Amino acid sequence: MNKRQLGGSGLNVAPWCFGGNVFGWTADEAMSFRLLDAFIDAGFDFIDTADVYSRWAPGNKGGESETIIGKWLAERRNRDKVVIATKVGMEMGPGKDNLSKAYIVEAVEASLKRLQTDVIDLYQSHRDDAKTPPEETIAAYADLIKSGKVRAIGASNFSTERLAASLDLSEHDGLPRYETLQPEYNLYNRSAFETSLQPLCVARGVGVIPYYSLASGFLTGKYRSEADFGKSPRGGNMAKYLDARGLRILAALDQVADAHHATQSEVALAWLMAQPSIVAPIASATTVEQVVSLAKSADLSLSTGDIEILDQASTS
Repeated sequence: MNKRQLGGSGLNVAPWCFGGNVFGWTADEAMSFRLLDAFIDAGFDFIDTADVYSRWAPGNKGGESETIIGKWLAERRNRDKVVIATKVGMEMGPGKDNLSKAYIVEAVEASLKRLQTDVIDLYQSHRDDAKTPPEETIAAYADLIKSGKVRAIGASNFSTERLAASLDLSEHDGLPRYETLQPEYNLYNRSAFETSLQPLCVARGVGVIPYYSLASGFLTGKYRSEADFGKSPRGGNMAKYLDARGLRILAALDQVADAHHATQSEVALAWLMAQPSIVAPIASATTVEQVVSLAKSADLSLSTGDIEILDQASTS
């Protein structure tokens, strides 16, 4: 399988990243192990999580996903075969929701312990922190890289202006830079990323690993009316996609999928993989069958005509 480099980090990954938000939420530990095994068996190696996953679920406090991944790594003894990305900065409790040096130093140790590893391959700012000077945040990451606890850093949910400012700071001060960006980007949600963030990432060599690659499941094609909302815990969020444009996108996905004897999910991921700056779309799965299906997207070669059909349907 052809691998792609995460920015200028030197880390090379297969073109689909498994979204670990489901671990400890819609997938218990046993199922999470099965999903990860199937993911690796299919030739993939890039797993994304965050310390806050899945704090929103009843009874959870955060760290559940990292803990499950850590147990799996320890049991399978395959740490050297996977690239682990996690994030810091979302609320984990009172005062635990920032990118200050003091908090990053505390948070990374907790993540390392839960993941049962000595090093995090890609450590990401989960969201921008306007109250902490970027100089402080980047300097904290520089110390972690120097100490060998982190290999590379990335940003998530940053504006074009703040990402550019951080990149300029790193270049000017000779500090490590954000090698990746994790934005929301998919066939339905395009303009926010494509307008200015994508050109910046292309120009500066920042690798993009978009989340909500399947629009929370809408692009799988299983939500086509309000009657379908009960099909999963995420179904309640589908109403915002069920407009004329959303239905037009589903029709285009149906057309291209039928032509390739593929699923809508596979086509939606393959479209992302073909976009400039994209390294590996992030998508989760809750069944082994879904993993097997999504894995096929890496081998799905969309023609220029296929991409035009999808582009025309998804243009605002």
